[in-house]
Amino acid sequence: MALDPTKMADWQIAEAAEETMKTVYQLGEEMELEKEELLPHGHYVAKVDFAKILERLKDKPDGKYIDVTAITPTPLGEGKSTSTMGLVQGMGKRGKDVIAAIRQPSGGPTMNIKGSAAGGGLAQCIPLTPFSLGLTGDINAIMNAHNLAMVAATSRIQHEFNYDDATMERRNMGPRLNIDPNNMEMGWIIDFCAQALRNIIIGIGGKMDGFMMPSKFGIAVSSEVMAILAVAKDLKDMRERMGRIVVAYDKSGKPVTTEDLQVAGAMTAWMTEALNPNLLQSLEGQPVFVHAGPFANIAIGQSSIIADRVALKLADYHLTESGFGADIGFEKFWNLKCRFSGLKPHCAVIVATIRALKCHGGAPIPIPGRPMPEEYNSENVGWVEQGCANLIHHIKTVRKAGINPVVCINSFYTDTKDEIAAIRRLSEEAGARVALSEHWLKGGDGALEFADAVVEACEEENEFKLLYDLEMPLRQRIEKIAVEVYGADGVEYSPEALQKAERMEKDPEIAKLGTCMVKTHLSLTDNPMLKGVPKDWKLNIRDILIYGGAGFVVPVAGAISLMPGTASDPAYKRVDVDIETGKVKGLF
Repeated sequence: MALDPTKMADWQIAEAAEETMKTVYQLGEEMELEKEELLPHGHYVAKVDFAKILERLKDKPDGKYIDVTAITPTPLGEGKSTSTMGLVQGMGKRGKDVIAAIRQPSGGPTMNIKGSAAGGGLAQCIPLTPFSLGLTGDINAIMNAHNLAMVAATSRIQHEFNYDDATMERRNMGPRLNIDPNNMEMGWIIDFCAQALRNIIIGIGGKMDGFMMPSKFGIAVSSEVMAILAVAKDLKDMRERMGRIVVAYDKSGKPVTTEDLQVAGAMTAWMTEALNPNLLQSLEGQPVFVHAGPFANIAIGQSSIIADRVALKLADYHLTESGFGADIGFEKFWNLKCRFSGLKPHCAVIVATIRALKCHGGAPIPIPGRPMPEEYNSENVGWVEQGCANLIHHIKTVRKAGINPVVCINSFYTDTKDEIAAIRRLSEEAGARVALSEHWLKGGDGALEFADAVVEACEEENEFKLLYDLEMPLRQRIEKIAVEVYGADGVEYSPEALQKAERMEKDPEIAKLGTCMVKTHLSLTDNPMLKGVPKDWKLNIRDILIYGGAGFVVPVAGAISLMPGTASDPAYKRVDVDIETGKVKGLF
């Protein structure tokens, strides 16, 4: 059947395409995987044994490494996943040996406003239902590992409160840890947007019901365990990182780790299988790894280093996706992921839509759950030109990393020639390559110009360099990111954040950790309502967290929460099951 994204929902397109998709056995054969390297989960989803692949291909040169990022998005996103799928399909049409890596969607946005991030139109990752609903269980493993650390900590607090030292020794509990229940670094996690769980009281009841104390929930993908999955290079590295997670502090202010709680080994046991990347495919049959999680605004938001290393050995070109805009996702790819992996990108793509450029140029700001304002359906070149200031800001950010970017105009059928021409002219004046891509409407055939531009960019020499050295003090690093990447005039700290920063700078173990910023994705600033390229503002840091296992400190800017909220018109209202066929419908 002909697939028309102007008349079909994404899930209907995916369902139709799935009737003729390749089996994982076909994909494995095309990728030249050995039989024991493919770990099927049914006929159309698999994991791959990364350790065996990397050992077999250790002497093979890596392919070209390409990161996909974007401008500052609208609340509905700018189509990075769609553009990544379009690019892998366009390169496939050009006969290139190419693999993509995207992040596993969280149940939070899948059942809320944003959708599952499989792409859209004729540029999608399939099969859609397993992709969107848990896949092979990686996020479930992360929740179990993370929450096990909290079980260990809260149980320890209860038992130490109830028992004297002699009883503790008789029960083989080890030395007293003296955890301060009012100074917990971790909380619990769940993979939904559940604002009612942001602040809770646990242990209500009697002596046998736990120790009563304040607690909290974050969304699963904000967990440090997810960050470790994204940056770990192998099982040994993961086990070591897992033991360095700071769960809480004792009553003298000393960190209490998962190793202190004797739970790090059990946490790693939950995660062993999750280390292997998941293998799916694009709508046109190119291999796609799905590994690690989203939300670069509150997490590292990168597909995994392991998936990238495997793909670079298996293909001539590898596309990896970073979350949200270049100020957030690309900055973390640049200064965290590449620092940890030692890999250097050959090209970076900045995805832009006319819809978002209009938003940055003065059009009414879209509100999640409500129809797109009518102003977005008619031509307004002035708004597009004004909005290009945001795009040019991100071009400059990518160029600071030593890379000349490719701007992908992620075109929709409602865009006009004059609006497209304005983006092309202003981007080229800023020194970037520009490609119009109609992958949403036409699939790989609509992404040929895009594919050609990326292949050409990969042949260009670059001078990739990190923004900061780990010897730079923490507050100087935060200011450097704020000023050079966000465009701030400086940084202001809450009293609590300032106290933490001063303490961390005196600790040599903490001082040299990377810096993983938490900030709204909807603005270059910490205020989601400020669009374009705001002037005369300072970044407000209200807290600083420690992710000792992942290897970074986490400054938290503005009012952003690690637990998003569910909107008034969430997507789960439209998800159902066909009781005759058992197929899920309504996902997007």
